[in-house]
Formats: sequence, C-alpha cells, structure tokens
Amino acid sequence: MPVNPFFGEYYGRLREAMASAASEQEARAVAREFGERQKSWASPDVVVEDITVAGPHGPVPARAYRPVHGRVTVALLWAHGGGFMAGDLDMPEAHMVCGELALRAEAFVVSVDYRLANESVHYPVPLDDVHAAWNWLCADGLPDETGRVPTAIGGASSGAALALATALRSQDGGRPADALLLAYPHAHFPVPALEEPTAAELSTQDAMARFTPGLLEYLVRNYVGRISDLPADALPGAARLDGLPPTHIVLSEYDDLRPSGELLKRQLDEAGVPVATFLAEGMLHGHLNFTADLPQIEESLDFFAAALGEAKTLPSRR
Repeated sequence: MPVNPFFGEYYGRLREAMASAASEQEARAVAREFGERQKSWASPDVVVEDITVAGPHGPVPARAYRPVHGRVTVALLWAHGGGFMAGDLDMPEAHMVCGELALRAEAFVVSVDYRLANESVHYPVPLDDVHAAWNWLCADGLPDETGRVPTAIGGASSGAALALATALRSQDGGRPADALLLAYPHAHFPVPALEEPTAAELSTQDAMARFTPGLLEYLVRNYVGRISDLPADALPGAARLDGLPPTHIVLSEYDDLRPSGELLKRQLDEAGVPVATFLAEGMLHGHLNFTADLPQIEESLDFFAAALGEAKTLPSRR
C-alpha cells in the first residue's frame, strides 16, 4: 500500500501555512496551531483527571483516565513521543490514545508529562520522571476499589524508549511490568537503514515527515548530551533485554524509525521475550498523533487494547 494521501494533504497545508509566517517563532506558532486544529478527543464514558506525581527532580504532571462504567481490570502508564524534546499531555498521541485505551480495555491509564530534554535537561531526567510515575502507579496510584490488577507500561516513539527503559529498570529490584506496549519505537542509535522499495516511497514525502540521520543525531545529542558512549538504557535497544514481559509493537509502514522497531523485535525474539507486531499499512511515523478517521489508527488502538486484555489472563510477574 502506498503512503495514505491524508499525510500529503496534511503536510502540504501545514507547509503553506508556515510559509506565510514572518519569522521562525511565528512559524512554530503556526505549526502548533495547525496541529491543534485536529478534532479534540472527548468521551462521556471516560473520566479524565489531571494529577501530580512526586519525582526525584520535582513534581511530575500526569493525567489519569478511567472508564465510567464497569470495573477497572488493568492499568497502563503511557509516555508520549516528541523526540525527547517536545510533546505534552494534550497531543493526540497522549490524550486520545490514553482515553481510547481506557475505554477499549477497561483500563486505568496514566499519561506522564515527563521533563523534556533541552540545554539544561538531559538523560536520565526524562527517564527518571517516567520511572517515578511507574513506581507511583504500582504502589499508590490505582483507585482504591480497583485492587491488584495487571499493570503495563507503554509509549510512542521516544516515549517508547522511555517506557522500555523503565521496564528494564523495574526488573532490578522494582515492580516488573506485566506487559509492554510500544508504538513506532526509537530504541537504537544509529538506526538501521530502511529497506527498498519502502525507502523510495517514503522519499516522496514532505521533509517534515522524515527522520534523517542528521535529525536523529541531533535528537540523541539533545537528549543524552553526546552521541558516543551512550548509556544502555538511553536508547535501550542496546541493553540486555531478557526477562522483559510480553511486548507488543506497532510499526508505521513508511517510517525512518521502522527499522528500529523491527530490530527490537528480532532482539526480543533472540532474548526469549514473547513479542508481537502490527504493521500499520500506509502510515507515516506518529500516526497515533492524528485524530483523522483512518482505519489503521483504529487497528493500532485495537492491537494495544487486545494486548492489555491478554495481560489480564497471564500470571502476575510481581
């Protein structure tokens, strides 16, 4: 399947809007506003509450989601993407995804607004924030009437790297996750090359939809502070992966980061970790950050909801 025409239309309109901006600052504001034009997610069947979690670097904002009807049967901590340097609780990849998974899987879902990497914030601060939210969720965060339920961790893109790294941390004397949900993860540096003819099709897309080697190098340097001697849990495809819980990976078909997710799948297979993947055909990186009526978004959410359902049937790892 070729790239879905939705993306060409979206990025074309975005580029036209940004071209009319008088300055770089105004262009960024236009891009932000353009993203916010997508329909907002809301459901009368999900209760949403903004909360704060204590962390080693100060309070960590978070947002909790729970279905109005029925009993919560599983919990999930979710970390949005944004290259370690962007994103928030309101982006569809956080707000819509968490609300939909709460509804579809009868789940208590917490979205964590970890500190973003910048000139003064680097690894391990974002990871510490996610890890603190995970410890809180497992120890104190579940609603009183919920009782003990399977608890999963997940995230998208850079958030998937943070989720994977947190799952690895939690194995060493912490509270191990019962499932791991990763959307188009950025788990390696450098990232393997995309195979042809997928690369040829992706090359026709707008540059704003691409992760070039130069951009990936910039993102890693901004996050870690360097591009050599990287800590194993910074880009955790370099870490020892055995002992992780069942892992479910969503891949975007046309994505410069797809080879990272595919390599991670092979690594988990080799380490003896149960792993399943879903390929969202025709999708670019970050397809869960759009609220368009695309069947692949629905299928990706259903894949993750089924993974949470599967976690309910497995023995607890605690």
